[in-house]
Amino acid sequence: MSQDRRNDYDVTDTVQVSNPAAVRDAVQSLFAETFPGMSFDKLWLAFYDFERLFTGRYPGYKGCDTTYHDMQHTLDMTLALARLVAGYERSVEPPDRLGAARAQMAIVTSLFHDSGYIRHERRDENFSNGAEFTLYHVSRSADFLRRYLPDLGMAKDVGVSSMIVHFTGYELDLDNIELDDPRDIICGHLIGTADLIAQMADRCYLEKCRDRLYNEFVVGGVAVENASPGEYMVRYESGNDLLRKTPTFYQQVMRERLNAKFNRVYRYIEVLYNGHNPYIEAIRANITHLVRVLETNDWSLLRREPAFYLGIADAVDNIQQLVERQLASFKGAAMKSDDSILMPV
Repeated sequence: MSQDRRNDYDVTDTVQVSNPAAVRDAVQSLFAETFPGMSFDKLWLAFYDFERLFTGRYPGYKGCDTTYHDMQHTLDMTLALARLVAGYERSVEPPDRLGAARAQMAIVTSLFHDSGYIRHERRDENFSNGAEFTLYHVSRSADFLRRYLPDLGMAKDVGVSSMIVHFTGYELDLDNIELDDPRDIICGHLIGTADLIAQMADRCYLEKCRDRLYNEFVVGGVAVENASPGEYMVRYESGNDLLRKTPTFYQQVMRERLNAKFNRVYRYIEVLYNGHNPYIEAIRANITHLVRVLETNDWSLLRREPAFYLGIADAVDNIQQLVERQLASFKGAAMKSDDSILMPV
């Protein structure tokens, strides 16, 4: 792992994860090596449609305007998922392998796992930003997959895909997700793991949490929750406060999900990197750096300014204005502090 990697490159500093074509080519290489001779046509089209959806060129949709859950995040996550799939296939015996069709379904699901943040021109005309869907965006992503997969010639995958996408969120109790084939559950574990490790291993994860995720949490009703008429529960007072609670999230939530809920499938990455796991190493480096920031109270240590990869030109200004209006609306209301950790990322 390169400690000096570029802001929009993966943990190995070899793939530009802000570039759909670069990630598509990297995934295609992994897919061809793992499943020799299998067609990549549907996946090629899925990457094409993903780019259109997030850049506002997919019919009926406005494009991505969530500054944390932007195009780079999904591409980074999809690359991690493809690596996990390749590592898993090399690690297990033939009866337990996913196979090309199931791997294809998992990759397409990962590409559209955050499609629920994208506003529809007609159905969502009363909403100003995709972050407003934060608390139920995964269900919206499942709905998108139900509509999209048949058009891709993957109608048979609708049932499984629309369920395993929930492994990326907190809307369903993961223990209650039942699927007929254990390999489908494994796909869910791989997808949920990829979503967590890719974003927390991002070179600019800490800055993005402070400057972008907090804003999405405000707009989405996570940072300040309307507990009862005239009374609000404050979960995160600011972007800095969100970061103060991130080590607890890492210890209590993320590690429990990765190790227990997802059965430590992150270890399959190690097959590709001679026993090393560049994602876990990068996450630990990020958390170590954050602890240093918190212990010294030196917030100047967080000075990276990553680019945005969005589909709406004024999205950054728009969400900032929404945050300011939302926070201003709380003035004079009864506020209570809530120390619970909720990071539906």
